[in-house]
Amino acid sequence: MILFIWYYFSLPKQLFNTPTSTVIESAEGELLGAKIAADGQWRFPKKDSISTKFKECIVQFEDAHFYSHFGFNPVSIFKALQQNIKAGRVKRGGSTITQQVIRMSRNGKKRTYFEKIKELILATRLELRYSKQEILNFYASNAPFGGNTVGIEAASWRYFGRKSHELSWSETATLAVLPNAPSLIYPGKNQQKLVVKRNRLLKKLLQKQLIDTLTYNLSITEELPKKPYPLPQIAPHLLEKITKKSKGKRVKTSVKKELQQRVNSIVKNHYNELKQNQIYNISVLILDVKTRKILTYIGNSPTDFEHQKDVDVIDKPRSTGSILKPFLYAAMLDAGEILPKTLVYDIPTTIAGYSPQNFNQKFDGAVFADEALSRSLNVPAVRMLQDFGLDRFHHYLKKLDLKDVKYNANHYGLSLILGGAESNLWDLCKSYASMSSTVNHYDETSGKYYKKEFIEPSFLANFKVNFGELSTEKTVFDAGSIYITFEAMKNVNRPNSEGNWEYFDSSKKIAWKTGTSFGFRDAWAIGMTKDYVVGVWVGNADGEGRPGLVGVAAAAPILFDTFAVLPQSKWFEKPYDELAEVEICTKSGYRASEICEEKEKQFIQVSGLKTRPCPYHFWVHLDNNEQYQVNSSCQPLSKMTHKSWFVLPPLVANYYQQKNPFYKPLPKFRKDCETENRQSMEFIYPKENTTIYLAKDFDNKKKGVVLKIVHTTPETMVFWYLDSQFIGSTQTIHELLVKPKKGKHILTIVDQYGNERTRLIEIK
Repeated sequence: MILFIWYYFSLPKQLFNTPTSTVIESAEGELLGAKIAADGQWRFPKKDSISTKFKECIVQFEDAHFYSHFGFNPVSIFKALQQNIKAGRVKRGGSTITQQVIRMSRNGKKRTYFEKIKELILATRLELRYSKQEILNFYASNAPFGGNTVGIEAASWRYFGRKSHELSWSETATLAVLPNAPSLIYPGKNQQKLVVKRNRLLKKLLQKQLIDTLTYNLSITEELPKKPYPLPQIAPHLLEKITKKSKGKRVKTSVKKELQQRVNSIVKNHYNELKQNQIYNISVLILDVKTRKILTYIGNSPTDFEHQKDVDVIDKPRSTGSILKPFLYAAMLDAGEILPKTLVYDIPTTIAGYSPQNFNQKFDGAVFADEALSRSLNVPAVRMLQDFGLDRFHHYLKKLDLKDVKYNANHYGLSLILGGAESNLWDLCKSYASMSSTVNHYDETSGKYYKKEFIEPSFLANFKVNFGELSTEKTVFDAGSIYITFEAMKNVNRPNSEGNWEYFDSSKKIAWKTGTSFGFRDAWAIGMTKDYVVGVWVGNADGEGRPGLVGVAAAAPILFDTFAVLPQSKWFEKPYDELAEVEICTKSGYRASEICEEKEKQFIQVSGLKTRPCPYHFWVHLDNNEQYQVNSSCQPLSKMTHKSWFVLPPLVANYYQQKNPFYKPLPKFRKDCETENRQSMEFIYPKENTTIYLAKDFDNKKKGVVLKIVHTTPETMVFWYLDSQFIGSTQTIHELLVKPKKGKHILTIVDQYGNERTRLIEIK
């Protein structure tokens, strides 16, 4: 009874405890890469099956009676003893495949007769626990194949550069004979002995009618491999990422091998160009919008160790540049703060000491909101963020789960929209994929939203996305606002200075956005279609900036080359239930009022119905020649011409008419009407020729002075200038804090109707 209990528990539950290589496979089951095991061996994790060819070869070479014995073969053992005693040395082994599995599992044990008896007993126990197929799998996965190569899969890749199921009979026979003497014979060493062993096995296969004569004759002429091949490293950074959590395991990923290889080539070509400008690092991520699986994962370019080739940039925080602007545009649409064509100001702006500048250092006066986004204008973006509210926008970013936006809104300030915050390629692509999916699902579900739309993507093949329950409530943005945002992003002009990518098929509609961080340290380009999101980052991993490292020049060409190898996608379906067709003032982009001259019907988001009508059209009273404004004091009502006029604030109009020559400023009042043109505003403080003394605070810093005026119509916009330099604007409450330098200054105020006042002051 004791012997029976010992026998039952004699075999360990886990037969092999040796470390294995981390292996990643593509969605199709192809090898993407492998990381050597902790003990320095190329030993792949055990597979559930082995090739039929290898089964036949190994059984015929090692253990012809494998399928008939119960762990050991007494006849083979007896014959081996006879020959070894007669020769006075070990000339032949009598071990079965089962015994060899036991011996490999007891690695390091001395080869004694007592150990052989143990192996024999354990071999019978192994036969009772596992099937013949499983025993063969143990052998195939743990047999030594020369050098530091263990197991048929690792050997197949090391010696022939492909998986074992694809090997010829000759190649399989070569591998089958290697475990017999791995320390003596392996490819590249003792080639003639290896050929003899291989051909002897092939001859036996012919005799057993497992191969035909033609196959045999062709097989014996095949050359042996000269040296081991390097294992594929098609997605090295993904391999490292997976190794951290699944070390020593075989992981099937969602990456498409052919697509990964093609994008690898694209990245390599662009890297060879960019490194001429000392730009060394590139990362690319491709997501499937519908499944939320990663199709391509390129963590870095094929650079060198000096330039951080091993750094995986995809999940590293980098300055966002302008890549967050579409989120602000979508948020303002979603909240009903703007319409797609609402005019937004593009004028010199200083807010609490912060003065944003457009990339071209110029101003347009006023631009449509969608144009401001498509042209990535910085000043309108900052002004829009101020109008919308920094905390409100920060709240949207937190709902998008941008993990690197770690601080509160005040920490970033208004620079948040221009790269003041950091994010990473993974989170950004995730967010844009979720927005794409929101529009897709809205159409598919007839006007509903999934509660878990903004979900984490995955690079695992077995990942099943769960969008949660359906709801009539939006998740973050409504489908109409997202669709309008994508329409604006689709209209981004593709530059024509980078190779051939400007000839990209225009029928392939893509919503895309670039970004460039301060100091030219990061270049971004992210594009999306109904089916795919492609994200590109270009820069230097160490943060060094370079001239020319801008999104449209460095990252966008890679983006469009990548889209060129993806299947073509249709454009998003218009979410009609979240849109409303209304009349829009073509000049201002607001909902048309009754006095707007030019109107057209446009689709806007439903929340935009609450926006105010056009505020820029006014009735003006003109003389018969329409040359001057008049009033009842100088012109009879019957002789006045009443006309609708498009009027922009003076500062806005000053820049606007430079780009829009058809803009007509308001005519002046006729001289004989000036007596009725009363003062519409007046200074409260300072008075004329006032000397102002600036006090100091407890930190010995000079305080500012609050300037105040009164306007007969308080809601009128008033623009302030100090020595002809714009210093701010006010509305409703006309007070402005300034910190002027010592000396005499001219203070000027201009309201939106062109009324102007000046005051001379002295600061001491």
